[in-house]
Amino acid sequence: MPVFEASVNRAPKRKEILTSEEKKLALRNALRYFPAKWHEVLAPEFLNELNQYGRIYMYRFMPKEEIKARPLNEYPGRSEQAKSIMLMIQNNLDHAVAQHPYELITYGGNGAVFQNWGQYLMVMQYLSEMTDDQTLVMYSGHPLGLFPSHKKAPRVMVTNGMMIPNYSKPDDWEKFNALGVTQYGQMTAGSYMYIGPQGIVHGTTITVLNAARMTRPDGDFKGLLFITSGLGGMSGAQPKAAKIAGVVSVTAEVNPKAAYKRQEQGWVDEVVEDISELINQVELARKNGKNTSFAYLGNIVEVWEEFEKAGVTVDFGSDQTSLHNPFAGGYYPVGQSLEESNEMMAKEPLKFKEAVYDSLKRHAAAVNQHAARGTYFFDYGNAFLLEASRAGADIMAEDGIAFKYPSYVQDIMGPICFDYGFGPFRWVCTTGNPDDLEKTDKIAADVLEQMLKEAPEEIHPQLKDNFHWVKEAQKNKLVVGSQARILYADAEGRMRIASAFNDAIANGEIGPIVLGRDHHDVSGTDSPYRETSNIYDGSQFTADMAVQNFAGDSFRGATWVSLHNGGGVGWGEVINGGFGMLLEGTAESQEKLLQMLFWDVNNGIARRNWARNPHAMSTIERTMAKEPKLNVTKPELVNDELINKLNY
Repeated sequence: MPVFEASVNRAPKRKEILTSEEKKLALRNALRYFPAKWHEVLAPEFLNELNQYGRIYMYRFMPKEEIKARPLNEYPGRSEQAKSIMLMIQNNLDHAVAQHPYELITYGGNGAVFQNWGQYLMVMQYLSEMTDDQTLVMYSGHPLGLFPSHKKAPRVMVTNGMMIPNYSKPDDWEKFNALGVTQYGQMTAGSYMYIGPQGIVHGTTITVLNAARMTRPDGDFKGLLFITSGLGGMSGAQPKAAKIAGVVSVTAEVNPKAAYKRQEQGWVDEVVEDISELINQVELARKNGKNTSFAYLGNIVEVWEEFEKAGVTVDFGSDQTSLHNPFAGGYYPVGQSLEESNEMMAKEPLKFKEAVYDSLKRHAAAVNQHAARGTYFFDYGNAFLLEASRAGADIMAEDGIAFKYPSYVQDIMGPICFDYGFGPFRWVCTTGNPDDLEKTDKIAADVLEQMLKEAPEEIHPQLKDNFHWVKEAQKNKLVVGSQARILYADAEGRMRIASAFNDAIANGEIGPIVLGRDHHDVSGTDSPYRETSNIYDGSQFTADMAVQNFAGDSFRGATWVSLHNGGGVGWGEVINGGFGMLLEGTAESQEKLLQMLFWDVNNGIARRNWARNPHAMSTIERTMAKEPKLNVTKPELVNDELINKLNY
């Protein structure tokens, strides 16, 4: 049995949801991975885990050696593509990267790579044995097996949490995950493309920059204050983004391990445990023009309420607790300690739900007070407004249909980025060599500099921000885990950068590169309260785009593809798809990257064009002019006066 280190952040116990008969089924499901001669030892062990933690993690089979991304040539195997997937899986479970590594959870409180350590070992073995004429099929962490395919097919096909619609409620996840038959893959956890908090920091920087521009259009951000919460996996990027943007920030976090981990990694400047001291330090930083990033070790509701009492002006704010998972560790109610909450959510789940909803009402009321004084507040896609509305909080607009506050996609990321095709393009240097990452940064910067000379004026602001980002990337020390980078790029930018990488690999300047993206992108995700919240033709609740994206990537050259239920804003609330692609410096890699990256972005642009989003309409027109094989259905615009004068 493993020895657990006290310093490692652990997942909270999941609530009791299985009957005695269902527990028997969960045990049968877990034991089927192992020879019958082991069952007598493992059965009581697994039952104890189920009772103690609410899940069977198979801790006995957790590797004793350190899990981290190693250079590609250190992995055993017969397929370079399969080795690249092994590298990415291990990066997701690196203790420096993962939120709850012992429970195989990468971020978001429940975003799992696998359900248990038995699955991990089996998958790594399959990947080490497979050839480029086989495809590994993954059902929610479970390796269904290797199947004959062909060299141009994906090496791995991943699905996570793909439930029948009527079984996509939060308690369905609790039940079927406890049974060992499905899992919540988040976005990049169960698709092996997480690159630490850097994975969101670029998008967060774009968001914070443009939120600050709304508050102060002249670009002088000295003394501006940004309030938010969450220092876990993805939300840990917030203080770093605020630092890059040049504003003072306060990020509340109830878990001391998460707060001090971010400080050790250089993502937050100061951790403050007393609210009065926090107020004093914030006002001093503003007065002295220092863009200090503060972590408050306590509840975000305390920050909003006490700052209001003290008359502190908050210029803009948001929230990034994991409210897609509100009752199992994603949100902690005010007035309770971390330990009290963890105990209550497991033993008294209904009482804990009431406490969460009471806290959300207070949370929203405090935000409303600040908004009345001029604070610009936006929903950060974590389901804050959605869950607050379910709690009965005062966050609805006068029409009773819309929310008082916009989603950041509606105000910022949608019109500024997604409608033009800009999204979170990623690459990972498989050598693990920092010199390779530095070379790829320069390659990307050179491409963007050339694009700035050629691109239409309407996308110059995005290109300039991205050029600045990648030029400053090394200085900001963004790497945690693998030698990786994120860069918001459009389809042309992604293809040109990837082509330049492929040439550099062919010339021996750098080693092989894994390409990917967050699912939080132009085409990857159908999510009506986040990625597609700026789709206004009524189709924001459909999921054709994400499914078509997954399918289209698979036959256009992706090394692996993934399709998930629930990533980002909650189980049953979203469908999203992702990919990974290994560049090997070959003509085949070049053909694949051009075909797949073009589709991966323009699928979403075409859909946004059909929804009549103006920037998407102009973007797809430009793209069709450049690519004669592209012919997209365009909408005819209707005169509003004609519609409005009819009798209804």
